[in-house]
Amino acid sequence: MAEKSPRGLADVVAASTSISDIDGRAGRLSYRGYDIHDIAGRISFEECVHLLQRGTLPTQAELDGLTAELAEGRQYGSVATTLLPYVVQSGTPMEALRTLVSSLAIDDPDASDASIEADRRKATRLVAQMPVLVATYEGQRSGREVPDADPELGIAGNFLLQITGERPAPRAAEIFDECLVLHADHTMNASTFTARVIAATLSDMHSAITGAMGALRGPLHGGANEAVMKTLTSIEGEADAVDQFVRDELAAGRKLMGFGHRVYKTEDPRATHLRRMSEELAELTGNRRYYEFSRRMEQTVLDEKGLYPNVDFFAASVYHALGIPTDLFTPVFAISRMSGWTAHVIEQHEDNRLIRPDSDYTGPHDQQWVEISQR
Repeated sequence: MAEKSPRGLADVVAASTSISDIDGRAGRLSYRGYDIHDIAGRISFEECVHLLQRGTLPTQAELDGLTAELAEGRQYGSVATTLLPYVVQSGTPMEALRTLVSSLAIDDPDASDASIEADRRKATRLVAQMPVLVATYEGQRSGREVPDADPELGIAGNFLLQITGERPAPRAAEIFDECLVLHADHTMNASTFTARVIAATLSDMHSAITGAMGALRGPLHGGANEAVMKTLTSIEGEADAVDQFVRDELAAGRKLMGFGHRVYKTEDPRATHLRRMSEELAELTGNRRYYEFSRRMEQTVLDEKGLYPNVDFFAASVYHALGIPTDLFTPVFAISRMSGWTAHVIEQHEDNRLIRPDSDYTGPHDQQWVEISQR
């Protein structure tokens, strides 16, 4: 009897990549060979984009060139502009933004060009356009004018400016910039795998990214950060109420989002940095409630279940402290991950092979057709 395939393709190598790597037992993540602990807080998101999409940390001249390309590429066309008032009325933000990203292809001058050079230009534009789309979406639904981008601010600072309507404090912009670096890529996660499967058919960049966004929308992937914040805000009382809340949830068999990971057997290295940023923002804002709730919950879950927090857990309190609406947490994830998704699409197209796994059939055999009157 043939051995059954692992559920969820666990431990199955689906592709070769030089973009990022994970050592789940040691709790390590690296981008192009750079340990995340070495580069987090030291490189800007723009430098990270260059590293992922173009393979190296940039020189100053290369960074200046990319920054200019990103500034030029942030404007999107008439189709997305026309769609915005309609998609604001529909469903969740991720549904709206998935549709808007798909529509960007119609106005992209390289949409039908399948060359690697065109892929790189489209990748840069998508990284530039995504934060503007999210901010404009938020402005449309709240009836607020979105400020123009400030040329003195990078992607992180401009997003906070446009989402809140206020120029961010320099340290807040630096913290959000580090968040974008931490979320930029994570090997063959569900959305990246989706993008590569679509790209492997030699479909276009925008189709692959639209598929990735559909995968990210799920609560077991990108939606977990929003679920964490909803959990934190649902707890009444002070920090000492967290312990009983956690035990009640676990006793009822309900899953606490933000804990455990399919790959990491120890602490998610990104959570290490996000915990620190959550504490710093608590001090800067003078509101320690959700940081203290998070720390209490972290310890109780570790004591009760032996589970460590993942990237989504402390990201929730960080984003909240930065003034980002809770239902935009997953779109913010997409802003960052756009750099990794597009890098993977480029890599897939550079050395392509159709991704076509096999499957284990579990249905009946040797069925015989009979007339409908005899069924």
